[in-house]
Formats: sequence, C-alpha cells, structure tokens
Amino acid sequence: MSEPKVILRRCETADPARIRAIIAECFEELQFQPRGRTLIKPNVVTANRQYIHHSHTHPAVTEALAHHLKTRPEVSQITIGESSGFGIPPGLFMHEAGYDALARRLKVRLVDFNEDRATWVDLKKAVAQKGFHVPRSILEADTKIWVPKLKYHICCELTNALKLNIGILQHRDRMAVHDNRLNDKIVDMLEIGYPDCVVTDAIHIGHGFESAPQGFHLGLLLVSNNPLAADAVAGSALGYKPEEIVHLRIARDRGYGSIDLNDIRITGDYPLDEIISKTKGLTSEYQDILAVDTPIKFYCGDAPEHEPENAPSPNCSPSVRRESDSENFCYGGCLAAVKGCLGTIDKRRPGSVARARPGAVVTGIYKGDVIHPGQTAFLIGDCSRVDGRLEAKRVIRLTGCPIGASKLLIKMPSVFKMPSPMSDARSAVQFIYFTLRHALRKLVLKIIPG
Repeated sequence: MSEPKVILRRCETADPARIRAIIAECFEELQFQPRGRTLIKPNVVTANRQYIHHSHTHPAVTEALAHHLKTRPEVSQITIGESSGFGIPPGLFMHEAGYDALARRLKVRLVDFNEDRATWVDLKKAVAQKGFHVPRSILEADTKIWVPKLKYHICCELTNALKLNIGILQHRDRMAVHDNRLNDKIVDMLEIGYPDCVVTDAIHIGHGFESAPQGFHLGLLLVSNNPLAADAVAGSALGYKPEEIVHLRIARDRGYGSIDLNDIRITGDYPLDEIISKTKGLTSEYQDILAVDTPIKFYCGDAPEHEPENAPSPNCSPSVRRESDSENFCYGGCLAAVKGCLGTIDKRRPGSVARARPGAVVTGIYKGDVIHPGQTAFLIGDCSRVDGRLEAKRVIRLTGCPIGASKLLIKMPSVFKMPSPMSDARSAVQFIYFTLRHALRKLVLKIIPG
C-alpha cells in the first residue's frame, strides 16, 4: 500500500476549469491512475434550490473530475452514483442539485443506487451492519473516486470520506443499526466502499445540521489516496483531534491505518495550521440539541439493550458526550432525526424553532421525570419511554426505528406549531412526481431481466 498522502490546495471558487487543473496536478503527484469503469460518488444527501445549497458536493467539482477522467484513455466508462437522503423519493435531490442536467451535458451515466440492480453481500469484518444489498455500479467499478462535501455532523463530528459510505446503501438498508451503533456501521461500510481516491469539496463547508447547513467559505480542495488519512486531516481542519472522531478511531483499531498526522504526508499550497485558524470558533448548532434556542425541552435516552452479537463495540459512543453520559446513549437514532427536522425547519424559516410552542420531546429510554403540565409530551420512536414520572396535558407517540425524516417533518411541526418544509407547494409537487417516477423505474427493473 502506498504512503498515505493528503494534498491541501487553495480553491477560492467553484470554477470547473480551475478545479480540473488542481485535480490533474494532484493525481499526478499521487501517481493515481484511474482505469476501466470508474465510479464517482459525490455527496447529494439533500438539495433544494431555494434554501439548501451547501449540503451536497458542488456540481462544478464533479464536473471537473469527470472532464479530467474523459482525458484518460484507461477510463472506459464514467458513472456518477449516489443514494440520497432516506425517506425522500430517489432522484429528487440529484435533480435539485443539478446532477441530472450535469450528466446529460457531459454524456455520462447517472444512477441513483436505489434504482440500480443490487446483490446481497455479507460483510466479513462487520460489527454492526453485517451485510447489505450492494448496487451493481459499485460491484462492477474498477476505480472508485469518492467526492464528499466536508461538513460538521450532528452526531459523528464530521462527514467526509468514511461517512460518505452511508450513501452507498439503498434505502431498504439505510436505517439498519442507525442508532447507538452508527459509528461501527460507518466503519463496516469500508469493506465495500473503500475508495481509490478522495477529492473533497471544502470550498464551502457546512455547519449546523449537515443536511440543511449554513455555509462557511474555506476555499479548499482536499485530495488523498487514503480515506482514513483524508478524514484525519479533514477532522483536524474542523478543529478536532483525529482521535476525538469515533469512527476514525474504530477504523484505526480495525486495521485500516493510522490517524496520527505524523504518519500522513501532508502537502499542497494551503497550510493546515492556516485552515485550522479559519475554522476556529465556528459553531455547529445542532450537534448539541440541549443548546438549541427553543422552548421545546429535550429528554434524550438510551437505546434498548442489544443481543451480545449485535451490541456496539466498546469505543462506539461519541467521545464528546453532549446530551447524555450514558454508554448506551442512542445518539444516531431518533434523536438525530429530531435534530435534522428542526435544523431543516430553521433553515427554511429562520427563527421558527425559537418561536415553537413549548413542550417536551423524548427519544430513547429516558431515565428520569418529564414534567410538563399543560403542554404536550412527544415520544418519538418504537422504544421511546419515560422510566420515571411523566406528566403532560397530552402524550403523542410516533413510531419508527429510527423515525423517517419525511414522517417527522409532517408530524413534529404540527405538534409544536412550526412551518413544515413538506407543506411547500413546490416541494410537494416534486415529492409526488419523483415518487411516481421511482415506482415506474422499479417496475421496469422487475419486468426487464437483469
């Protein structure tokens, strides 16, 4: 295996020509030679042309990479592939991010992994996600290039190369063990989703809720031949020590490589210390739900006890414990969905969360009292309960494990009198259109032999 190397390059704007030149120089420095069927995997977890602009990899970065690959005679086919956010019909977010228009213009294949034929694969090294339906585009790729968007993350500190692998899962597998085992799950996915190269879009990074974030201009492209090294440096750029990021620590302990910056060769024209100084003091509001400005009170509990063979590894819980000190704290389940719901509402209608109707939200098994006379207690998730005294004018339960984003975005705003992004006429029409389109495409897959 070649020496882990991370190249940090200045890139002030999303100019495809400039980005293409940087990518060509970095590939030459890394001696990286893509070949055969080449899969580009960007982050298109969400997008909305009206108010969500920094959640996804900028199309200009993907365009520049695709243009460069077209100059390489060893590359026989280029595919751009992604599985966007759970609970939203496939294709909608890629359309909103401009990827369908990009693919037509470049004459490259664009695939939503939920509309790709897939084969079940058992994972040999996995701890949490023991197997999943792997899309054909991933299985058949000779070269895999991951193109993440660098963002702070509400429960995993950052999202970059490793976390990007949640987007290789079809929706039917997406939310499995997406609970207090999330950090284990992220590392499990490396067995299939190990990229040959990483090109990170950090021209604008995201902070707040990563799927509807605030943008912060950093002017950086990060290119690496090693996903763990890329994330160690990216985490440092956001102000973390690499060992504070749990899924990086787990990956190191499972033998995927070192996260010590002394073991990584860092080059380029953008010093890491300068990058760190720019992000110093940057807040990411929804990482701690208890610090959100709102009259809603949150009671964050544990996940149910898992059978020993399905239990999280001992070092799976977040290093930075915000909402709970419990070892069994369910940081990646319904609580993450609640953060995402509120973060999206606040991005669409700033100030709505601060003006919400007072009440209580309970996720997981909360050990303590929840006293809200005259208000509503909203218990979210199959396991949600109060091991103590529960007093409220009314108690509402919403099932799911974990709860789906669209389901929560419909119910939670009505409970706490906030505007729902799902009620936007434009979004509603798109939701219906892409739901019907997806149903038709799935039908075609069933009818036409693979």
